Amino acid sequence: MHLGDDLKLDSVRVEMPEGANVIIGQSHFIKTAEDLYEAMVNSVPGARFGVAFCEASMDRLVRIEGNDEALMKCAADNAMRIGAGHSFIIVMKDCYPINVLGAVKAAPEVCHIFCATANTVDVVMAVNDEGRGIMGVIDGQSPVAVEGDDDIEKRRRFLRQIGYKR
Repeated sequence: MHLGDDLKLDSVRVEMPEGANVIIGQSHFIKTAEDLYEAMVNSVPGARFGVAFCEASMDRLVRIEGNDEALMKCAADNAMRIGAGHSFIIVMKDCYPINVLGAVKAAPEVCHIFCATANTVDVVMAVNDEGRGIMGVIDGQSPVAVEGDDDIEKRRRFLRQIGYKR
C-alpha cells in the first residue's frame, strides 16, 4: 500500500508499572482530562490512577489529572511518547478496566477506545508533517490454539472465583 511520501508508520511501547492496567482512547476536547477523572473516582472509590490527554490545537499540552503522582507521571510520559493529538491514556491500579470502562466510554468527549488491558501494548502510529495519529494497538500476544472443554471449564471457574459470575 502506498502511504505517500510524507506518511510513515511507527509504534510506541506503552510503559506501565507492575500490576497496572491501561485504557487508551481518542477524545475531542480539553474537558476530557477532568471528565475522565470524574469517571474514575465515581466508578471505583479507592482506585489509584493517572489520566493524560493530548491537546491537538491551542497550547498543544498534555493535560493531566489523577490521584496518584506516580501513575499521573506514567500517563503523562506515555502520552508524550505517543504524541497523538486528541488521544488519552489512563494508567490505573486498585481497579480494573471492566470496573470503569462504561463510565469512561460515557464521557461526552470520548470518541473511541483502542484498548483496555494489563498486557504489553504497542501503539501503532501514522506520522506525517502535521502530526501523529493512532491507527490501532497491539494488545498482548497472538493466540496459540482454540480452547477445549477443560479450558472452558477453567475460564468459567475463574470468572466465578473472582466474583464476575455467579
